[in-house]
Amino acid sequence: MSFERLAGILLHPTSLPSGNGIGDFGPEAYKFADFLFESKLGLWQILPLSPPGFGNSPYSAISAFAGNPLLVSLDRLADRGWIARERLNPSDLSPSGSRIDFEQVKAAKLPLLREGAQNFLERGNGDRRRFENFKHENAWWLEDFVLFEVIRHVRQGASWSTWPAELAGREPAALHKFGVEYQRDLEVERAIQFAFFEQWRALRRYAAERGIKFVGDVAIFVNYDSADVWRNPDLFYLDDKLQPTLVAGVPPDAFSSTGQRWGNPLYRWDVCKARGYDWWVQRMSWTLTACDIVRLDHFRGFDSYWAIPAPESTAVKGSWATGPKDDLFKELRKRLGDLPFIAEDLGMITPDVYALRDRLGIPGMKVLQFAFGDPGAHIYLPHNFEENCVVYTGTHDNDTTPGWWAAGATAEEKRSAAAYMGQAQDGMHWAFIRAAFTSVAKLAIVPLQDVLDLGSAHRMNTPSRSDGNWGWRFESGALRKNLAEKLAALSIVSDRVPALSAAGQQGDREVREEFAA
Repeated sequence: MSFERLAGILLHPTSLPSGNGIGDFGPEAYKFADFLFESKLGLWQILPLSPPGFGNSPYSAISAFAGNPLLVSLDRLADRGWIARERLNPSDLSPSGSRIDFEQVKAAKLPLLREGAQNFLERGNGDRRRFENFKHENAWWLEDFVLFEVIRHVRQGASWSTWPAELAGREPAALHKFGVEYQRDLEVERAIQFAFFEQWRALRRYAAERGIKFVGDVAIFVNYDSADVWRNPDLFYLDDKLQPTLVAGVPPDAFSSTGQRWGNPLYRWDVCKARGYDWWVQRMSWTLTACDIVRLDHFRGFDSYWAIPAPESTAVKGSWATGPKDDLFKELRKRLGDLPFIAEDLGMITPDVYALRDRLGIPGMKVLQFAFGDPGAHIYLPHNFEENCVVYTGTHDNDTTPGWWAAGATAEEKRSAAAYMGQAQDGMHWAFIRAAFTSVAKLAIVPLQDVLDLGSAHRMNTPSRSDGNWGWRFESGALRKNLAEKLAALSIVSDRVPALSAAGQQGDREVREEFAA
């Protein structure tokens, strides 16, 4: 699929400076969409929107289909009459600009979300008909998810494999009995998911009127403790006690002598194929209703993946296994049509992986921070780009470009970067941004931290660290007019201005007010 020539910013919604301890789909999200519009940028890239599991990582989710309740805006719920505004007290949570205290946010926000959902279910309002339609249209994933979520809550967060055998094994009589006993709790969870998708779709409509597309993200693997594995144990390598036998990771390399043992259960691709890849078709179809473009994390796993025996504590004793290759994508194309995908093809990539990517016509990723280490790294320099690629200054797994330049780059990398880009008076981060925008790459995406000239303390994720990630938020007022003007000038001269709808061109006030309310 050929993309329009565009540029944009990478920012997960949790990083917005909303007033309830964590970024959400409230007013600050609309302000950020306005900033993108004023900057003449057409892309807003996000991380997975799923409810995170261990470590609060969006890449370790408890559902591939549900939305993260913490992204629901309490302010917008108050606007809809779900909860009294005086019940909201942002001072109870961390202020704008500070890192997210996930446990504090969960303790303060989740009870308010459930209170709002209870109020909605008791009183009803103009949203009731849409709620009933939402339940009917999404029952295929929603019912399993709310059951999973409520059983987890009742079992005090215990993994599904430790539940009573009749619940872990999904015996129909046991699930029915549980559903009757906890009917109200299940309905509350349905209402929270309804609120999530109502708010997300409103934000998407608002952005679309301004020519802004969302770039979503799909993690190839799912968390073992998830509704997906509980619902589809036959798709994964599990034993007769429903425990994983093979798990995901990557082998030892120059960065880690023991590799990385991620622990996700591996797919039984033969079973997936026998089922017509039905779960994958549902997953990608659902994702494409939520986003315009989809980044496929760990794309190489579709060609081959590192299989680690579950009892191993490291990734050393794994072995390479063959993935579904073209077969999966042929079925996806047959069922879904064009696939607006981006391949995350970073790390230990073989010629076979590149060949799969090219056969599928999916653009790969170029990261400028990787370009200066040695001559082999020059594949990430703009003069070597093919048009069908996506260039980044850095990603959510990298240090910020200012942080990398200050402390992470070697002396040789600095000499090479200065020789290639020159000594920028406005900072090397702007030299990188200009190099990305003016390259031939169809899409150019920059983490907001690089635009704001933020150092290492503001990076989103350090892959080797097990905690302390994902909590970055930017300060209210940081999106200054001069930054928007600078980005707009760069977007214009590099021919990346998005095409606008008629409503966007006219600055339609009514559309703006409806979705910003």
